[in-house]
Amino acid sequence: MGSVPLRLPVFRPHRDDILLSAGSWLAGLLLWKLGLFNQGNRDLMPSWVTLVPMTLLAGVELIRRTSPQLALTLATLGVVADQFTWGNLATVIMFADIVYAAVVYGTPSAARRIPITTGMVTLAATIGFLAWFKKPDALLFGLIVGAVSFGPAMTGVTLRNHRQAAEAARLRAEQTALLAEIDHNQAVLAERTRMARELHDMVANHLSAIAIHSTAALSIDTPETSSRALAVIRENSVQGLAEMRRLIGLLRAGNEHEEPSAAPTLDGLDALLEQSRAFVADTGLTFVLDDARPAALKLPTPVELAAYRIVQESLTNALKHASPGPVTVALAHADGTLTVTVTSRFGSDRPGPRAPGSGAGLVGMEERVTLLDGTLEAGPVTRADDTKIWQVRAELPAEDDSKELPI
Repeated sequence: MGSVPLRLPVFRPHRDDILLSAGSWLAGLLLWKLGLFNQGNRDLMPSWVTLVPMTLLAGVELIRRTSPQLALTLATLGVVADQFTWGNLATVIMFADIVYAAVVYGTPSAARRIPITTGMVTLAATIGFLAWFKKPDALLFGLIVGAVSFGPAMTGVTLRNHRQAAEAARLRAEQTALLAEIDHNQAVLAERTRMARELHDMVANHLSAIAIHSTAALSIDTPETSSRALAVIRENSVQGLAEMRRLIGLLRAGNEHEEPSAAPTLDGLDALLEQSRAFVADTGLTFVLDDARPAALKLPTPVELAAYRIVQESLTNALKHASPGPVTVALAHADGTLTVTVTSRFGSDRPGPRAPGSGAGLVGMEERVTLLDGTLEAGPVTRADDTKIWQVRAELPAEDDSKELPI
Protein backbone atom coordinates (compact mmCIF):
# COMPACT_ATOMS: atom_id res chain seq x y z
CA MET A 1 0.00 0.00 0.00
CA GLY A 2 1.67 3.20 -1.18
CA SER A 3 2.03 6.29 0.93
CA VAL A 4 -0.22 9.28 0.27
CA PRO A 5 1.84 12.32 -0.77
CA LEU A 6 1.52 15.40 1.42
CA ARG A 7 -0.17 18.23 -0.44
CA LEU A 8 0.40 21.72 0.85
CA PRO A 9 -2.17 24.40 0.08
CA VAL A 10 -1.40 26.40 -3.04
CA PHE A 11 -0.51 30.00 -2.15
CA ARG A 12 -1.82 32.39 -4.77
CA PRO A 13 -1.89 36.01 -3.65
CA HIS A 14 -4.19 38.40 -5.42
CA ARG A 15 -2.65 40.49 -8.18
CA ASP A 16 -3.56 43.75 -6.43
CA ASP A 17 -1.98 42.50 -3.21
CA ILE A 18 1.27 41.74 -5.05
CA LEU A 19 1.35 45.25 -6.50
CA LEU A 20 0.51 46.77 -3.12
CA SER A 21 3.24 44.76 -1.38
CA ALA A 22 5.91 45.64 -3.92
CA GLY A 23 4.97 49.31 -4.02
CA SER A 24 4.91 49.62 -0.25
CA TRP A 25 8.28 47.92 0.14
CA LEU A 26 9.87 50.16 -2.49
CA ALA A 27 8.38 53.26 -0.83
CA GLY A 28 9.72 52.14 2.56
CA LEU A 29 13.14 51.50 1.02
CA LEU A 30 13.14 54.99 -0.48
CA LEU A 31 12.28 56.56 2.89
CA TRP A 32 15.10 54.62 4.55
CA LYS A 33 17.52 55.66 1.82
CA LEU A 34 16.57 59.32 2.31
CA GLY A 35 17.00 58.98 6.06
CA LEU A 36 13.35 59.76 6.91
CA PHE A 37 12.45 57.94 10.13
CA ASN A 38 9.59 58.07 12.62
CA GLN A 39 11.64 57.63 15.81
CA GLY A 40 14.60 59.49 17.21
CA ASN A 41 18.12 58.29 16.57
CA ARG A 42 18.97 54.88 17.95
CA ASP A 43 22.68 55.11 18.47
CA LEU A 44 22.90 51.52 19.70
CA MET A 45 21.17 50.11 16.61
CA PRO A 46 22.02 50.48 12.94
CA SER A 47 19.33 52.07 10.74
CA TRP A 48 19.06 49.07 8.42
CA VAL A 49 17.24 47.17 11.22
CA THR A 50 14.22 49.35 10.34
CA LEU A 51 13.95 47.40 7.11
CA VAL A 52 13.24 44.15 8.95
CA PRO A 53 9.70 44.95 10.26
CA MET A 54 9.04 46.91 7.07
CA THR A 55 9.89 43.85 4.96
CA LEU A 56 7.75 41.66 7.24
CA LEU A 57 4.75 43.97 6.72
CA ALA A 58 5.35 43.97 2.96
CA GLY A 59 5.28 40.18 2.96
CA VAL A 60 2.15 40.13 5.10
CA GLU A 61 0.42 42.32 2.50
CA LEU A 62 0.47 39.28 0.21
CA ILE A 63 -1.97 37.39 2.49
CA ARG A 64 -4.17 40.31 3.55
CA ARG A 65 -7.01 38.98 1.40
CA THR A 66 -6.55 35.20 1.66
CA SER A 67 -5.63 34.93 5.40
CA PRO A 68 -6.71 38.22 7.00
CA GLN A 69 -6.55 37.08 10.64
CA LEU A 70 -3.04 35.65 10.31
CA ALA A 71 -2.00 38.80 8.45
CA LEU A 72 -3.29 41.00 11.27
CA THR A 73 -1.44 38.99 13.91
CA LEU A 74 1.88 39.18 12.04
CA ALA A 75 1.36 42.86 11.22
CA THR A 76 0.73 43.68 14.89
CA LEU A 77 4.00 42.00 15.85
CA GLY A 78 5.77 43.86 13.04
CA VAL A 79 4.47 47.33 13.97
CA VAL A 80 5.33 46.77 17.64
CA ALA A 81 8.86 45.74 16.65
CA ASP A 82 9.09 48.86 14.46
CA GLN A 83 8.69 51.04 17.56
CA PHE A 84 12.05 49.79 18.85
CA THR A 85 13.84 50.71 15.62
CA TRP A 86 14.38 54.00 13.84
CA GLY A 87 10.82 53.63 12.51
CA ASN A 88 9.53 53.67 8.96
CA LEU A 89 6.33 55.42 7.84
CA ALA A 90 5.66 52.72 5.22
CA THR A 91 5.46 50.10 8.00
CA VAL A 92 2.77 52.08 9.84
CA ILE A 93 0.75 52.68 6.67
CA MET A 94 0.90 48.99 5.73
CA PHE A 95 -0.31 48.07 9.22
CA ALA A 96 -3.31 50.39 8.82
CA ASP A 97 -4.13 48.75 5.48
CA ILE A 98 -3.94 45.27 7.00
CA VAL A 99 -6.32 46.29 9.81
CA TYR A 100 -8.73 47.53 7.15
CA ALA A 101 -8.37 44.29 5.13
CA ALA A 102 -8.92 42.13 8.23
CA VAL A 103 -12.34 43.74 8.72
CA VAL A 104 -13.33 43.66 5.04
CA TYR A 105 -12.17 40.13 4.18
CA GLY A 106 -12.30 38.48 7.60
CA THR A 107 -15.05 36.49 9.26
CA PRO A 108 -18.19 38.25 10.54
CA SER A 109 -17.07 37.73 14.14
CA ALA A 110 -13.67 39.27 13.37
CA ALA A 111 -15.35 42.21 11.65
CA ARG A 112 -17.30 42.86 14.86
CA ARG A 113 -14.39 42.25 17.22
CA ILE A 114 -11.59 44.26 15.54
CA PRO A 115 -13.25 47.73 15.74
CA ILE A 116 -14.00 47.18 19.44
CA THR A 117 -10.45 46.01 20.15
CA THR A 118 -8.78 48.87 18.24
CA GLY A 119 -11.09 51.36 19.92
CA MET A 120 -10.10 50.09 23.37
CA VAL A 121 -6.40 50.16 22.39
CA THR A 122 -6.77 53.76 21.19
CA LEU A 123 -8.45 54.77 24.44
CA ALA A 124 -5.88 52.96 26.56
CA ALA A 125 -3.00 54.50 24.61
CA THR A 126 -4.45 58.01 24.99
CA ILE A 127 -4.89 57.60 28.74
CA GLY A 128 -1.44 56.05 29.08
CA PHE A 129 0.34 58.83 27.20
CA LEU A 130 -1.50 61.45 29.25
CA ALA A 131 -0.47 59.74 32.47
CA TRP A 132 3.13 59.40 31.28
CA PHE A 133 3.79 62.84 29.81
CA LYS A 134 1.18 64.78 31.81
CA LYS A 135 0.77 67.25 28.97
CA PRO A 136 -2.16 67.91 26.61
CA ASP A 137 0.20 67.28 23.70
CA ALA A 138 0.04 63.60 24.66
CA LEU A 139 -3.42 63.52 23.04
CA LEU A 140 -1.68 63.63 19.68
CA PHE A 141 -0.15 60.23 20.35
CA GLY A 142 -3.60 58.77 21.04
CA LEU A 143 -4.85 60.41 17.84
CA ILE A 144 -2.04 58.76 15.86
CA VAL A 145 -2.82 55.35 17.37
CA GLY A 146 -6.49 55.77 16.49
CA ALA A 147 -5.62 56.90 12.95
CA VAL A 148 -3.61 53.75 12.20
CA SER A 149 -5.90 51.23 13.99
CA PHE A 150 -9.41 52.35 14.90
CA GLY A 151 -9.88 54.55 11.79
CA PRO A 152 -9.06 51.80 9.24
CA ALA A 153 -11.20 49.33 11.20
CA MET A 154 -14.25 51.61 11.03
CA THR A 155 -13.61 52.27 7.36
CA GLY A 156 -13.61 48.52 6.78
CA VAL A 157 -16.86 48.15 8.74
CA THR A 158 -18.51 50.81 6.58
CA LEU A 159 -17.40 49.17 3.33
CA ARG A 160 -18.41 45.71 4.55
CA ASN A 161 -21.87 46.96 5.49
CA HIS A 162 -22.29 48.55 2.07
CA ARG A 163 -21.27 45.31 0.38
CA GLN A 164 -23.66 43.27 2.51
CA ALA A 165 -26.49 45.70 1.76
CA ALA A 166 -25.73 45.48 -1.96
CA GLU A 167 -25.64 41.68 -1.81
CA ALA A 168 -28.94 41.60 0.10
CA ALA A 169 -30.50 43.91 -2.49
CA ARG A 170 -29.22 41.67 -5.28
CA LEU A 171 -30.66 38.58 -3.62
CA ARG A 172 -34.00 40.34 -3.10
CA ALA A 173 -34.02 41.33 -6.77
CA GLU A 174 -33.30 37.75 -7.81
CA GLN A 175 -36.03 36.43 -5.50
CA THR A 176 -38.47 39.03 -6.84
CA ALA A 177 -37.63 38.04 -10.41
CA LEU A 178 -38.02 34.36 -9.53
CA LEU A 179 -41.39 34.97 -7.87
CA ALA A 180 -42.51 37.04 -10.85
CA GLU A 181 -41.53 34.21 -13.18
CA ILE A 182 -43.39 31.68 -11.03
CA ASP A 183 -46.47 33.93 -10.97
CA HIS A 184 -46.26 34.33 -14.74
CA ASN A 185 -45.98 30.58 -15.29
CA GLN A 186 -48.90 29.94 -12.95
CA ALA A 187 -50.97 32.58 -14.72
CA VAL A 188 -50.18 31.04 -18.10
CA LEU A 189 -51.02 27.57 -16.80
CA ALA A 190 -54.27 28.81 -15.26
CA GLU A 191 -55.24 30.52 -18.52
CA ARG A 192 -54.45 27.40 -20.55
CA THR A 193 -56.52 25.31 -18.14
CA ARG A 194 -59.41 27.76 -18.41
CA MET A 195 -59.23 27.72 -22.20
CA ALA A 196 -59.11 23.91 -22.28
CA ARG A 197 -62.09 23.70 -19.93
CA GLU A 198 -64.10 26.24 -21.90
CA LEU A 199 -63.27 24.56 -25.21
CA HIS A 200 -64.30 21.16 -23.90
CA ASP A 201 -67.56 22.43 -22.43
CA MET A 202 -68.51 24.28 -25.59
CA VAL A 203 -67.96 21.61 -28.21
CA ALA A 204 -68.31 18.30 -26.32
CA ASN A 205 -72.10 18.38 -26.40
CA HIS A 206 -72.22 19.08 -30.12
CA LEU A 207 -69.54 16.56 -31.05
CA SER A 208 -71.21 13.86 -28.94
CA ALA A 209 -74.46 14.37 -30.82
CA ILE A 210 -72.59 14.32 -34.13
CA ALA A 211 -70.84 11.07 -33.16
CA ILE A 212 -74.09 9.36 -32.09
CA HIS A 213 -76.09 10.36 -35.14
CA SER A 214 -73.30 9.64 -37.60
CA THR A 215 -73.02 6.16 -36.05
CA ALA A 216 -76.77 5.74 -36.33
CA ALA A 217 -76.71 6.82 -39.98
CA LEU A 218 -74.03 4.27 -40.74
CA SER A 219 -75.63 1.41 -38.82
CA ILE A 220 -79.29 2.00 -39.81
CA ASP A 221 -79.31 2.34 -43.57
CA THR A 222 -82.71 3.93 -44.21
CA PRO A 223 -83.38 7.24 -45.98
CA GLU A 224 -85.45 8.59 -43.08
CA THR A 225 -82.78 7.80 -40.46
CA SER A 226 -79.99 9.15 -42.62
CA SER A 227 -81.89 12.36 -43.39
CA ARG A 228 -82.71 12.98 -39.73
CA ALA A 229 -79.14 12.18 -38.67
CA LEU A 230 -77.67 14.53 -41.26
CA ALA A 231 -80.02 17.30 -40.09
CA VAL A 232 -78.87 16.86 -36.49
CA ILE A 233 -75.24 16.67 -37.58
CA ARG A 234 -75.57 19.89 -39.57
CA GLU A 235 -77.31 21.70 -36.70
CA ASN A 236 -74.63 20.66 -34.22
CA SER A 237 -71.86 21.58 -36.63
CA VAL A 238 -73.29 25.07 -37.04
CA GLN A 239 -73.79 25.53 -33.30
CA GLY A 240 -70.34 24.15 -32.52
CA LEU A 241 -68.85 26.57 -35.03
CA ALA A 242 -70.73 29.43 -33.36
CA GLU A 243 -69.37 28.37 -29.96
CA MET A 244 -65.84 28.27 -31.38
CA ARG A 245 -66.29 31.76 -32.75
CA ARG A 246 -67.43 32.90 -29.32
CA LEU A 247 -64.27 31.45 -27.77
CA ILE A 248 -62.15 33.19 -30.39
CA GLY A 249 -63.98 36.40 -29.50
CA LEU A 250 -63.03 35.89 -25.84
CA LEU A 251 -59.38 35.37 -26.76
CA ARG A 252 -59.41 38.52 -28.88
CA ALA A 253 -61.18 40.61 -26.26
CA GLY A 254 -58.04 42.72 -25.81
CA ASN A 255 -58.34 43.94 -29.42
CA GLU A 256 -60.35 47.13 -29.63
CA HIS A 257 -61.86 45.97 -32.92
CA GLU A 258 -63.15 42.72 -31.41
CA GLU A 259 -66.06 42.44 -29.01
CA PRO A 260 -66.42 39.18 -27.08
CA SER A 261 -69.75 37.42 -27.30
CA ALA A 262 -71.90 37.27 -24.21
CA ALA A 263 -71.32 34.25 -21.97
CA PRO A 264 -74.23 31.80 -21.69
CA THR A 265 -76.46 32.08 -18.61
CA LEU A 266 -79.05 29.93 -16.89
CA ASP A 267 -81.75 31.69 -18.91
CA GLY A 268 -80.56 29.64 -21.86
CA LEU A 269 -81.24 26.26 -20.21
CA ASP A 270 -84.63 25.91 -21.95
CA ALA A 271 -82.93 26.13 -25.34
CA LEU A 272 -80.20 23.76 -24.18
CA LEU A 273 -82.71 21.13 -23.08
CA GLU A 274 -84.75 21.59 -26.26
CA GLN A 275 -81.60 20.99 -28.24
CA SER A 276 -80.89 17.83 -26.23
CA ARG A 277 -84.41 16.55 -26.93
CA ALA A 278 -83.77 16.92 -30.65
CA PHE A 279 -80.50 15.04 -30.36
CA VAL A 280 -81.94 11.92 -28.71
CA ALA A 281 -85.32 11.42 -30.27
CA ASP A 282 -84.85 7.65 -30.59
CA THR A 283 -83.10 6.87 -27.31
CA GLY A 284 -86.00 7.05 -24.84
CA LEU A 285 -84.47 9.98 -22.95
CA THR A 286 -86.67 12.87 -21.83
CA PHE A 287 -85.46 16.14 -20.42
CA VAL A 288 -87.16 18.08 -17.63
CA LEU A 289 -86.20 21.45 -16.15
CA ASP A 290 -87.23 22.16 -12.53
CA ASP A 291 -86.27 25.78 -11.88
CA ALA A 292 -87.16 26.74 -8.30
CA ARG A 293 -85.14 29.97 -8.23
CA PRO A 294 -86.83 33.23 -7.22
CA ALA A 295 -88.14 35.16 -10.20
CA ALA A 296 -86.08 38.32 -9.56
CA LEU A 297 -82.89 36.46 -8.72
CA LYS A 298 -79.73 37.88 -10.28
CA LEU A 299 -76.54 35.85 -9.89
CA PRO A 300 -72.91 36.84 -10.53
CA THR A 301 -71.73 36.18 -14.08
CA PRO A 302 -69.05 33.59 -13.09
CA VAL A 303 -71.67 31.60 -11.16
CA GLU A 304 -74.12 31.74 -14.08
CA LEU A 305 -71.45 30.52 -16.51
CA ALA A 306 -70.25 27.74 -14.19
CA ALA A 307 -73.79 26.50 -13.53
CA TYR A 308 -74.63 26.54 -17.22
CA ARG A 309 -71.48 24.57 -18.09
CA ILE A 310 -72.17 22.03 -15.34
CA VAL A 311 -75.66 21.43 -16.72
CA GLN A 312 -74.33 21.27 -20.27
CA GLU A 313 -71.67 18.70 -19.36
CA SER A 314 -74.17 16.68 -17.34
CA LEU A 315 -76.53 16.58 -20.31
CA THR A 316 -73.65 15.52 -22.54
CA ASN A 317 -72.84 12.67 -20.15
CA ALA A 318 -76.51 11.66 -20.09
CA LEU A 319 -76.52 11.72 -23.86
CA LYS A 320 -73.57 9.33 -23.85
CA HIS A 321 -74.38 6.97 -20.99
CA ALA A 322 -77.90 7.36 -19.52
CA SER A 323 -80.55 4.66 -19.80
CA PRO A 324 -84.05 5.49 -21.12
CA GLY A 325 -85.95 7.68 -18.71
CA PRO A 326 -86.14 11.24 -17.48
CA VAL A 327 -83.10 13.48 -17.24
CA THR A 328 -83.99 16.11 -14.65
CA VAL A 329 -82.25 19.44 -14.20
CA ALA A 330 -83.15 21.08 -10.88
CA LEU A 331 -82.12 24.60 -9.80
CA ALA A 332 -82.61 26.10 -6.35
CA HIS A 333 -81.28 29.10 -4.45
CA ALA A 334 -81.34 29.49 -0.68
CA ASP A 335 -79.10 31.04 1.98
CA GLY A 336 -76.74 32.51 -0.59
CA THR A 337 -76.11 29.16 -2.32
CA LEU A 338 -77.12 28.05 -5.80
CA THR A 339 -77.78 24.30 -5.99
CA VAL A 340 -77.64 22.57 -9.37
CA THR A 341 -78.77 18.94 -9.54
CA VAL A 342 -78.88 16.79 -12.67
CA THR A 343 -80.18 13.20 -12.42
CA SER A 344 -80.57 10.46 -14.99
CA ARG A 345 -81.20 6.71 -15.12
CA PHE A 346 -78.14 4.63 -14.43
CA GLY A 347 -77.71 1.38 -16.37
CA SER A 348 -76.70 -0.25 -19.62
CA ASP A 349 -80.08 -1.01 -21.20
CA ARG A 350 -80.24 1.98 -23.53
CA PRO A 351 -80.68 1.09 -27.21
CA GLY A 352 -78.77 2.65 -30.05
CA PRO A 353 -75.20 3.91 -30.42
CA ARG A 354 -73.30 5.79 -27.73
CA ALA A 355 -70.38 8.20 -27.84
CA PRO A 356 -67.21 7.33 -25.93
CA GLY A 357 -66.25 9.40 -22.87
CA SER A 358 -62.83 10.71 -21.84
CA GLY A 359 -63.47 11.70 -18.21
CA ALA A 360 -62.34 15.29 -18.88
CA GLY A 361 -65.85 16.61 -18.30
CA LEU A 362 -65.89 15.71 -14.60
CA VAL A 363 -62.45 17.24 -14.18
CA GLY A 364 -63.65 20.45 -15.79
CA MET A 365 -66.72 20.60 -13.55
CA GLU A 366 -64.59 20.08 -10.45
CA GLU A 367 -62.25 22.87 -11.55
CA ARG A 368 -65.13 25.28 -12.10
CA VAL A 369 -66.68 24.50 -8.72
CA THR A 370 -63.32 24.75 -6.92
CA LEU A 371 -62.63 28.19 -8.41
CA LEU A 372 -65.91 29.41 -6.88
CA ASP A 373 -65.26 27.71 -3.48
CA GLY A 374 -68.21 25.39 -4.03
CA THR A 375 -68.74 21.66 -3.70
CA LEU A 376 -69.46 18.98 -6.30
CA GLU A 377 -70.75 15.43 -5.95
CA ALA A 378 -71.05 13.14 -8.94
CA GLY A 379 -71.78 9.44 -8.86
CA PRO A 380 -74.41 6.70 -8.66
CA VAL A 381 -77.20 7.04 -6.09
CA THR A 382 -79.78 4.42 -5.08
CA ARG A 383 -83.27 5.74 -4.37
CA ALA A 384 -85.72 4.39 -1.82
CA ASP A 385 -87.35 2.22 -4.51
CA ASP A 386 -83.95 0.61 -5.31
CA THR A 387 -83.76 2.56 -8.57
CA LYS A 388 -80.22 3.47 -9.50
CA ILE A 389 -79.64 6.94 -10.86
CA TRP A 390 -76.62 9.00 -11.74
CA GLN A 391 -76.61 12.32 -9.91
CA VAL A 392 -74.50 15.43 -10.33
CA ARG A 393 -75.00 17.93 -7.51
CA ALA A 394 -73.12 21.23 -7.32
CA GLU A 395 -73.45 23.88 -4.62
CA LEU A 396 -72.08 27.27 -5.59
CA PRO A 397 -71.86 30.27 -3.23
CA ALA A 398 -73.93 32.94 -4.99
CA GLU A 399 -75.34 36.06 -3.38
CA ASP A 400 -78.30 37.72 -5.02
CA ASP A 401 -76.91 40.71 -6.95
CA SER A 402 -80.40 42.15 -7.37
CA LYS A 403 -80.49 43.15 -3.70
CA GLU A 404 -79.55 46.76 -3.11
CA LEU A 405 -76.64 47.42 -0.83
CA PRO A 406 -77.50 49.26 2.43
CA ILE A 407 -76.55 52.93 2.54
